[in-house]
Amino acid sequence: MKALILVGGFGTRLRPLTLSVPKPLVDFANKPMILHQIEALKAIGVTEVVLAINYQPEVMLNFLKEFETKVGIKITCSQETEPLGTAGPLALARDKLIDDSGEPFFVLNSDVISDYPLKEMIEFHKAHGGEASIMVTKVDEPSKYGVVVTEEATGKVEKFVEKPKIFVGNKINAGIYLLNPSVLDRIQLKPTSIEKEVFPKIAAEKKLYAMVLPGFWMDIGQPRDYITGLRLYLESLRKKNSSKLASGSHIVGNVLVDETAVIGDGCLIGPDVAIGPGCVVEAGVRLSRCTIMRGARIKNHACISSSIIGWHSTVGQWARVENMTILGEDVHVCDEIYSNGGVVLPHKEIKSSILKPEIVM
Repeated sequence: MKALILVGGFGTRLRPLTLSVPKPLVDFANKPMILHQIEALKAIGVTEVVLAINYQPEVMLNFLKEFETKVGIKITCSQETEPLGTAGPLALARDKLIDDSGEPFFVLNSDVISDYPLKEMIEFHKAHGGEASIMVTKVDEPSKYGVVVTEEATGKVEKFVEKPKIFVGNKINAGIYLLNPSVLDRIQLKPTSIEKEVFPKIAAEKKLYAMVLPGFWMDIGQPRDYITGLRLYLESLRKKNSSKLASGSHIVGNVLVDETAVIGDGCLIGPDVAIGPGCVVEAGVRLSRCTIMRGARIKNHACISSSIIGWHSTVGQWARVENMTILGEDVHVCDEIYSNGGVVLPHKEIKSSILKPEIVM
């Protein structure tokens, strides 16, 4: 089986992290976002993953070469010279996706984090015998999204309603598809939207089916959702396999700590924290709802909440960092500084407090 991951563009919503690496390589729960998907695909027998990409393909490929051997899966790139939307990349990668087997292939949106129930999706797809399956997830506020209206008993998709003013349903497209090769015949090599142009046509022919995603789902393409996604991911890890999670008198709730990280005395860590490889957390530090990326150092008695600390950054002693502060790579916050929602570009030193949310160039 094969899979295509829509990697797409510049990842502007996750700047300043994406100024250092392409978005799919930004760490989430201590490993690059895209690796969560590749591992899930490998686990159900996918042998080749194609990355549809229009930005920094060489950086992506160099990085993923080491994972090809580690994960044991073939990874190739299909590079757009102009943005092709969400369907055009499938036409571009047509030759990579089609073989003689006639097997369906997966398409995943690279920002989506979930339990990836891909095995169940294959069974669902085979059972309904249609041309395409999409994963949908239930949300509290459907008016912000495009809603998928389905036949309750079978999951057959009736129509799509973009940002409905009145309630038509609460299921939205979760960005995970399983498509028969024949779907490629419906897509031209030009900028096209799979959600707005391709799927409605298949639905009109009554060949599109939606499966409700069990478990959690989050699009982690922007900081607030990234932090929420981490909470949901760690919660799911707790249910499945809590041996990966940290424990001890200094841990509160769900916390993921890389084995190479060092944590000092008298810290209080959690809930919903990920501490990456090579991090140093000194004595008396308080961390909650945050990600500390590879090689960062948090000095004595600093306090960090609801924030993302980029690679190799430093937070000084007695500093307080909160309210969706995002430090890019190699940012140094001096001692006793307060950051209230500062978004700091890479390689900066912060010598004075950031009192209200702002971007620091």
